[in-house]
Amino acid sequence: MRAFFITLPVARTLRTVTELEIDTPHGPARAHVHGKRGKTGALVLGHGAGGGVGARDLVAATDVALAAGLRVVLVEQPYRVAGRRSQAPAAQLDAAWIAVIADLRRRRQLAGDLIVGGRSAGARVACRAAEDVRAQAVLCLAFPLHPPGRPDKSRLPELDAVTVPTLVVQGESDPFGMPPAGPARTVVRVKGNHSLSGDLGAVRAAIGDWLAQLASLATRTGAPAAR
Repeated sequence: MRAFFITLPVARTLRTVTELEIDTPHGPARAHVHGKRGKTGALVLGHGAGGGVGARDLVAATDVALAAGLRVVLVEQPYRVAGRRSQAPAAQLDAAWIAVIADLRRRRQLAGDLIVGGRSAGARVACRAAEDVRAQAVLCLAFPLHPPGRPDKSRLPELDAVTVPTLVVQGESDPFGMPPAGPARTVVRVKGNHSLSGDLGAVRAAIGDWLAQLASLATRTGAPAAR
């Protein structure tokens, strides 16, 4: 694993980011590590199918989580690191994601409770692998419930398989559908479509409120939020 430091302009501020190149079964992935490692916990997020870790909703989630005292890691899948825009098969995405989180733990980059998530396809990966990585909660930004115009091709089972607290932030006019709420799943509708750029303030508020609820639950029970 190689590490180097860069300073990026994010949310109108300068922030030092550690970039780690991590070997996976399907080539090197890249982890962008924001914030200090502490006992509060960490949020690990993945990107969408054709996008990167600079998506506006991922940046917004990063800002909110850092303000809440979490370390944030944004993960680039191997196909993106290799310069490809065509998404790898689901099994490869999941295997690479699990390998990245295992490596981050081995390198002591993560501490405390683990929240995983991502936008769109990255949210699907986080849901499918939540149990494997022992996540305490899942954050889904613009979960693609079904392909546009194909509600018969529902991916709801991926969401329903998640048993830990889950937040879905979804654009009201998202052509990929609107997931329903569930026993451990909160769905917040915001203005806009699949990009979630219509009201980033609402996106930030939804994430901030949910993180505060998780922290309050952990404080009351004296245990990780999902337990």
